[in-house]
Amino acid sequence: MSQQDLKTVVVVGNGMVGYKFCEKLLAKTSAFNIVVFGEEPRHAYDRVHLSEYFNGKSADDLSMSHLGWYSENNIALHLGDTITEINRSEKVIHSLKGVSQPYDYLVLATGSSAFVPDIPGVEKDGVFVYRTIEDLDLIQNYAKAARKGAVLGGGLLGLEAAKALIDLGLEETHVIEFAPRLMPRQIDSAGSAMLQAKLETLDLKVHMNKSTSSILGDSNIKGLQFNDDTSLEVDMLVISAGIRPRDELAKLAGLETGTRGGIVVNQKMQTSDDSIFAIGECALYDGMIYGLVAPGYEMAEVVAAHLCAGERTFNGYDMSTKLKLIGVDVASFGDPFVTEPDSRSIVFEDSHKGVYKRINISNDGKYLLGGVLIGDADAYNILLQTVNNNILLPPNPEDLILGARGGEASAGAGVVTLPDEALICSCEAVSKGDICGAVTDLNVTTVEGMKKCNKAGTGCGGCVPLVKDLIHETLKANGTYIKNVVCEHFDYSRQELFDLMKLNKIKTYDAALDHFGKGDGCELCKPTVASILASLWNDVIVKQHTIQDSNDRYLANIQKGGTYSVVPRIPGGEITPDKLIVIGQVAKKYNLYTKITGGQRIDLFGAHLSELPDIWSELIDAGFESGHAYGKALRTVKSCVGSTWCRFGLHDSVSFAIEIEERYRGIRAPHKIKGGVSGCVRECAEAQSKDFGIIATEKGWNLYVAGNGGSKPQHAQLLATDIDKETCVKYLDRFLMFYINTADSLTRTATWLNKMEGGLSYLKNVVINDSLGINAQLEAEMQGLVDSYHCEWKEAVENPDLRKQFAHFVNAPKEKDPLVAFDTMREQVKAKEW
Repeated sequence: MSQQDLKTVVVVGNGMVGYKFCEKLLAKTSAFNIVVFGEEPRHAYDRVHLSEYFNGKSADDLSMSHLGWYSENNIALHLGDTITEINRSEKVIHSLKGVSQPYDYLVLATGSSAFVPDIPGVEKDGVFVYRTIEDLDLIQNYAKAARKGAVLGGGLLGLEAAKALIDLGLEETHVIEFAPRLMPRQIDSAGSAMLQAKLETLDLKVHMNKSTSSILGDSNIKGLQFNDDTSLEVDMLVISAGIRPRDELAKLAGLETGTRGGIVVNQKMQTSDDSIFAIGECALYDGMIYGLVAPGYEMAEVVAAHLCAGERTFNGYDMSTKLKLIGVDVASFGDPFVTEPDSRSIVFEDSHKGVYKRINISNDGKYLLGGVLIGDADAYNILLQTVNNNILLPPNPEDLILGARGGEASAGAGVVTLPDEALICSCEAVSKGDICGAVTDLNVTTVEGMKKCNKAGTGCGGCVPLVKDLIHETLKANGTYIKNVVCEHFDYSRQELFDLMKLNKIKTYDAALDHFGKGDGCELCKPTVASILASLWNDVIVKQHTIQDSNDRYLANIQKGGTYSVVPRIPGGEITPDKLIVIGQVAKKYNLYTKITGGQRIDLFGAHLSELPDIWSELIDAGFESGHAYGKALRTVKSCVGSTWCRFGLHDSVSFAIEIEERYRGIRAPHKIKGGVSGCVRECAEAQSKDFGIIATEKGWNLYVAGNGGSKPQHAQLLATDIDKETCVKYLDRFLMFYINTADSLTRTATWLNKMEGGLSYLKNVVINDSLGINAQLEAEMQGLVDSYHCEWKEAVENPDLRKQFAHFVNAPKEKDPLVAFDTMREQVKAKEW
């Protein structure tokens, strides 16, 4: 059939959904001429990740295809040309530039525009909407001369716009929301309150229950006036108060539209004219406008299938969503608002860490109905699948948000138990069966390969962890060995690389790359190799400064405002008055903020980079050494006063804590390590929340391992009971060295043990029963590290070449960073807000 004989499909709108329709239709058939009209001057780009434009991504980076894609697929593309009329009787559309285009089928993908409230002064300079790349260019240029910005609207787009203003470096960013809570359509009141508190710690100022009466200023915005007689001084305003479907063209053509906007469609996405379809944010199905991209993609699939004589229909869409707002995880799934008597709720709330989780379950306790996650949304994917596939809940449904705590993992909670038809990637309508089939039949073994194969994970990206898990589980089920490589430059796991570097006595990153790698390396393998080098040879980490992150590079933690903090080691929390006086003198001399840490140390904040060697020198002279607060190494061994002072103490916990800390100080590991020693079961040192914990008993000591605090706290597990000190140290040597030898990079001991086949029973067999016959080797390796300890601060201070690295200006080593600024707080300094 010639091109002239093909039927013509005209698409009005070249946004994400319009582009996706073309892609889906081409995948099914080549039996149509496709003509696309786009109002914007550029081809389709990713609006979901629009805020990344301010983080360095270019318009090309956001593009959904290259410009040649349209011509390669015989699509006639008209950019920067608005359709002005649809002549339904003649089946012809007319454009602003004078193009008259006949059609057999017309697909309206006109999207939506920003809803701009009718507020007096809205036309002033400095007032913007947040919809297109052109809008972002205008915002970026205006922000250069602005100090205070505000966003009108506290929904998804409003908070994205607020992030954009923060990224542009405004001194103050405000969010103005008419409703009593943020994101009122997605999360409940308690979740919104937690989100608000979390955002306010990031210096975002939130104003609820605010109705804007006017925009102040002459030609330029100077502030906002509210109906409650309050006002707010701002230099610029971004309006993100919702969307309005672009249905004006449909109205002119006499198509049916909703009373509040939107082009009315049926299950086949047909409008009141059978030859005209509407998809995306302009389409009104069953009284609802869908403002997410995934429903738009599903609508595109329905129309493409219908044009190819398929039977697919649109029956509504799940509006569950997961995103990161200004660094804070936010998710809602299923029905987040259902309450008693229609359901029962389980709520976990941690205001200290800013975590809120709520799940709504059926009254019979069998099914998950929906929920809200704030601050920690790692469980979102599996929770969403549990709702969508009506999976029976485990006996303890709270495990879904708290994790299995000491018992067996909940049966049926894993991704493997999902039915094949479970929708994993909603953006591209990819099921579990599609993913597992690609692994088994097409040998797709990576997430990148899966993206190319069926586009899973190419939309919002929220499904990528689930896709990765499915690939690994399918490979495992097929008997395929799964290699957890460090990165593309080293085709080895961390454990394999550790062994190879040890056997071949590799002592530099370049040598490791030459022997076992390829390319130039990256931000994943460089710190991993540096950590392995330090764990193997206990060499000064700062000698590897070119491959380390900023904390290890400068032997200090970088803090807000570009300053550094100094943490001297205080074993067991015990310190003499003389040493306390020296810390006070140093803090006073260098104007440092001082604070007692949770690990019983003293942290000194506000040091300039060039001051670090001088500060260390004075502390070293007083007998201090590096506390390794910056390193993936032993941090602290916390202790109570034990039998030395406490009337309940059974043994001397302080002396034992000091002995342990001085034994393992400076030893590098895959992640940080913390310990604790308590003098009795009252556990004042919180030893069971540490990577290793030692608790006194009547007969000796109990040794616990693999616990941690943090965002996902986990109690340590009992490894040995009623052992003496020598045995305790021996078991600890083996446990820590086994961990250092076998754990993946950036894996805490708790996660390492959780993933270990056989769990605690296997670990006991290795560490206590020597089932692998390696305990003598582990003990010798640990003793070698203990014997080769050195204070990194001292090495840096005394080595002229290393000391040169601690200069902000190479040609003026004593000059401080002029951009560092401080405010005062309770008679101490604090970093000036960015």
